[in-house]
Amino acid sequence: MKFLGFSPVSPIVKRIPPSGIRRFFDLVSEMNDVISLGVGEPDFVTPWRIREAAIDSLHRGQTMYTSNRGLLELREAIAGDLRRRHNLVYDPKTEILITVGVSEALDLAMRALLIPGDEAIIPEPCYVSYKPCTILAGGKPIVIPTRVEDGFKPTAQQIEAAITSRSKILMLSYPNNPTGATLSAEELLPLTQIAQKHNLLVIADEIYDHLTYNGQHTSVAALPGMQERTILLNGFSKAYAMTGWRVGYAAAHSEIIGAMTRIHQYTMLCAPIISQNAALEALKHGASDRDLMIQEYSQRRSLIVDGFRNLGLECFEPGGAFYAFPSIKSTGLSSEEFCEKLLKEQRVAVVPGNAFGESGEGYIRCSYASSKEEIKEAIQRIGRFVEPYLQDKMIS
Repeated sequence: MKFLGFSPVSPIVKRIPPSGIRRFFDLVSEMNDVISLGVGEPDFVTPWRIREAAIDSLHRGQTMYTSNRGLLELREAIAGDLRRRHNLVYDPKTEILITVGVSEALDLAMRALLIPGDEAIIPEPCYVSYKPCTILAGGKPIVIPTRVEDGFKPTAQQIEAAITSRSKILMLSYPNNPTGATLSAEELLPLTQIAQKHNLLVIADEIYDHLTYNGQHTSVAALPGMQERTILLNGFSKAYAMTGWRVGYAAAHSEIIGAMTRIHQYTMLCAPIISQNAALEALKHGASDRDLMIQEYSQRRSLIVDGFRNLGLECFEPGGAFYAFPSIKSTGLSSEEFCEKLLKEQRVAVVPGNAFGESGEGYIRCSYASSKEEIKEAIQRIGRFVEPYLQDKMIS
C-alpha cells in the first residue's frame, strides 16, 4: 500500500525493539513438529469449575460493563486473600483495581507515577515489558545486572549505587521471569530499607507468588514500612492457567489506585465481566486445582534442570515460576545463534536470554509449563544439538 511519504510513527516507539519472546513464537507458528518451551503459558486447560463460572455468567446475561475498578465482589475477595496470606489490609473500594492482566497494571502504574526524566531501577534479567513501559511513560530505565553467582538476585549495594536525584521507582519481580530466582524475607529486607531511605516507590510484580517451591513467598508490601510505598501487582494467569482470560489487579494506596483508575477508565474501561466472574470463582474455590498444577510444575522443574545438567549444561535451580535458565556459554554460541539453530535443526523453541536484558546473554529461557513427555523429548533433541559443540570444546 502506498503510504504518506514520511513516517508518522513516534520516534519513541521506533526505538523500542519488538519482543524477543514474540519473535520466536511467530517463527514457531510457521513450522511443524516443534516442541515449544518458549512462551510462558501453562499447558493445563483452565480448571472446569472456573470455566463453568464463566458459562454461568453468560447464561445469566452478565455481559455488560462493570465498574471501572472491577466487580466489587472480586475486589473484596482479593482483599480477603491478601489479608489471609500476607496480613495486608486493603480497602477493596479504593485500594484495589482490576486490570486486563498484570501487563495493563504495570503500564498504568508507570504512567501514573512517572514524569519525563524520572528513573526506574530495574534488576535484569527481567520480563521484557519493564523497560519499554518505563520508556513509554516518559521515564528512564536504569538497569542493574544480576549474576548466576549471586542467584540472580540484586544486592542493596547495587541498588544504592544506581540511585540518583531522579530515581523514583524500584522494580521487583520475584519469583522472577526468566530466571526463576526468588527472594526470601531476609533477602528482601535490605532492599526495602534502601527504598525507604531514598524514598523510592516499589512496583512489585508478584504474578508467580503461588509458584514458589522452596519456602513461602514473601510479599514486598508485607515488610515493615512498605505497604504505603508499594504498588502490588498480581493476577490469575499463571497459578490458575488463565492466561487468555486477561485478569490482573493492582493493590496500593488510594491516591495511586485513583490515578491508575483515571487512565484505565479512558483507555480500557474495565476488564471483561465474564473473566472477572471466572477469577472470582478461582479465588473462592480454585485452590485445590491450583495446588495440583503446582505439584506437577515442581516435578517438571526437577526433570528439566536434571536434564540440562546431564547434557553438560550448567543450570541454575529455579526457586519459583516455571522457567529454567541454563547457561549455553560452553557451546560457544550466542543466545540468539543457539536458539535459531536449535529451532531450525531440532525443532525445539526456546527464548534467547538476551531478550530479557544484556545480562541474560549466554543463557536461554525454557518454560517447563509443558508436559513431561514434551520436556523429555526436548531435552533429547537439545542433547543431539549441543553434542558436537561440546565435543569441539573438549578437543580444543
